Amino acid sequence: MMEQKIATVLGGSGFLGRYVVQHLAEAGYRIRIACRRPDRAAALRSLGDVGQIAPFYASVLDEGSVACVVDGASVVINLAAVLGASSGQGLEAVNVEGAGRVARLAAAAGVPVFVQVSALGASPSAPSAYGRSRAAGEAAVRAAIPHASIVRPSVIFGPEDHFFNTFAALARYLPVLPVYGADTRLQPVYVGDVAQVIARLVQEPALAGREWDLGGPDVLTMKQIYQWVLHTTQRSRLLYVVPQGLARMQAAVLEHLPGHLLTRDQLLMLSQDNVVPAGQSGFTALGLEPRSIEAIVPFYLARYRAGGGRSGVVVEKHVVNL
Repeated sequence: MMEQKIATVLGGSGFLGRYVVQHLAEAGYRIRIACRRPDRAAALRSLGDVGQIAPFYASVLDEGSVACVVDGASVVINLAAVLGASSGQGLEAVNVEGAGRVARLAAAAGVPVFVQVSALGASPSAPSAYGRSRAAGEAAVRAAIPHASIVRPSVIFGPEDHFFNTFAALARYLPVLPVYGADTRLQPVYVGDVAQVIARLVQEPALAGREWDLGGPDVLTMKQIYQWVLHTTQRSRLLYVVPQGLARMQAAVLEHLPGHLLTRDQLLMLSQDNVVPAGQSGFTALGLEPRSIEAIVPFYLARYRAGGGRSGVVVEKHVVNL
């Protein structure tokens, strides 16, 4: 009987992780979901057959736990990352040292396939500390595993996202919505499409060793995104484009409050466009067609409409009653 392959997914209990786990389960892998809170991954067992998916404790900050979960694996996928930390230490510890640690231990264990999920715009010269940390993490992975695949998605959206859902939630309660980086262009990408690319890279060794920039078919400014959300949720709200000086003052206060609603580093992220360079689309190279915002988002934003969307949500000129 052919031995079943084992895939270890660091950060597998997160937003993108659950979609990656589902794709790997459908491909027949035994999956170790490695995360700091295995209890939060327990529900993902139902995505596979009995015993096929198992949560494990592991932190990219801890040498022993990572060594344990990569031992014997045929695939390692690192999704673990943080968006920011008030001291800046979290970015270095997780996005750089953590990524390097996972790659180094995977190499020592003889893991043949390694995928590192980074971010579109990662660069040593990025204006934000986050962007620079992602580039440094890529370099640390490459130093340990030159043939690793690097996946760089733009802002990821999907039913559980903290992107469109956040804007729609704010529109419920605020009469005026503050818009930061109003003219900055983004290229949001559907979580299921990103997971599909990762699954392809895992199963096709010929694709190893490359960088894959991923963005959806829609390129919108931040202001256009807010306008689209208001239209989709049928809310009438004023949009206030926050001047840069005032935005920095607000971020200096808000980044120290619980939840870190806005940070100065996030403003720096919004200081430049986050779109795939011309001719570098990973989807095009793989012959895939990413799904649009319009095809996915209205279904899960319907609940933010007056009445919770029970009056129906219009999608592609058809009414779907919820």
